[in-house]
Amino acid sequence: MKIDVTIDKRIINDIYFEHLNNNKAIQIFYGGSASGKSVFLAQRCIYDICNGGRNYLVVRNVQNTIKKSVFNELTKVIIQWQLTKYFKINKTDLSITCVNGYQILFAGLDDVEKIKSITPTKGIITDIWVEEATETAKNDIKQLQRRLRGQTKFSKRVTLSFNPIFKSHWIYETHFINWDDNKTFYTDDNISILKTTYKDNKFLSKQDIALLENEDDKYYHDVYTLGNWGVLGNLIFKNWEMRDLTEEKLLFDNYKNGLDFGFSADPAALSRSHYDSKKSIIYITDDMFEREMTNDILAKELKKRIGKEYIVCDSAEPKSIKELQRLGINALGAKKGKDSVNFGIDWLQRQLIVIDLKCQNAKNELQQYKWKEDKDGNVLKVPVDKNNHFIDGTRYAYEDEMTGRKVIAMKAIM
Repeated sequence: MKIDVTIDKRIINDIYFEHLNNNKAIQIFYGGSASGKSVFLAQRCIYDICNGGRNYLVVRNVQNTIKKSVFNELTKVIIQWQLTKYFKINKTDLSITCVNGYQILFAGLDDVEKIKSITPTKGIITDIWVEEATETAKNDIKQLQRRLRGQTKFSKRVTLSFNPIFKSHWIYETHFINWDDNKTFYTDDNISILKTTYKDNKFLSKQDIALLENEDDKYYHDVYTLGNWGVLGNLIFKNWEMRDLTEEKLLFDNYKNGLDFGFSADPAALSRSHYDSKKSIIYITDDMFEREMTNDILAKELKKRIGKEYIVCDSAEPKSIKELQRLGINALGAKKGKDSVNFGIDWLQRQLIVIDLKCQNAKNELQQYKWKEDKDGNVLKVPVDKNNHFIDGTRYAYEDEMTGRKVIAMKAIM
């Protein structure tokens, strides 16, 4: 069954339109924030599924980041194109099935066994779309490509989409050998690379544009405004590593919880970790990042993750803290104090931070959190106020350890 879907050029940004039928084996869509690349790839995915013959496997490095990102993006396209009657959207199994039998399946690279067993109900997987591909390891992508096996009349494709955070990344070293930084498109017999920025997205508001154009940090302006590969120096944290903590977590009993409030632009960020004070090791076990979560829903989520344990929250929102207490959360306000940010950073720098492989948000922040620079490139002892939601929550969680004081708290109102 083929569903008749006619694409009106007005609903797709001009720069992407010719890529609706791009059949290169490897396709890279990268560049700045708000350039429309993920929206286009979601549009192309739904277009392909409706035409029949293609099945998609959509992945991110960690599965729990999929539902609030690319899964929602694909769902939006189905709704906007008024195609809901043709699709079954399964939020539990994270699958989208068209009435013609072709599917969009989702997986995280942290669940290798699941990926090995993924098989569409009809045909074979023809397309793999890796969103936020800079989160992934080179070998993981190689393993993914092995999923593209079997007979089909369609070309098999691997598509990578991302912001170009580090020029030292394996994607740059592997695929950008013939790339010209002065151009925005490259293609050969095997690969196509398209670079886009906010200027290529005709659907942005003036406020969206102003936010990007007014970015005053050179690194963030280069990467997220101009879409250039980043050269990131002056990192604040280099004392961290990733590790599978599945077995070690069974022995953890000294948990510390911190919460940075957020709603729309910024996420509500939970930092949950075990502290080995004798060895000065912080083991990060959870890194919830959620947007548009009201306090009642936030309280339910926190109960699942921390139970009756105390959680130290950003004291800038006393009303939210009171409400969380009323909802049964043992919430406390952070003490903060003069120079508390730099004091907390200094203390955290003296610990070894071990991050569970599933905590992608924590990793993303720690690998980009940096000191400000003046116009001459001199480093200032002031952190850039970005990529710090999880980090702020971690500072709050360890206030008592930093100062040597014991937490004295009222029990939450039950």
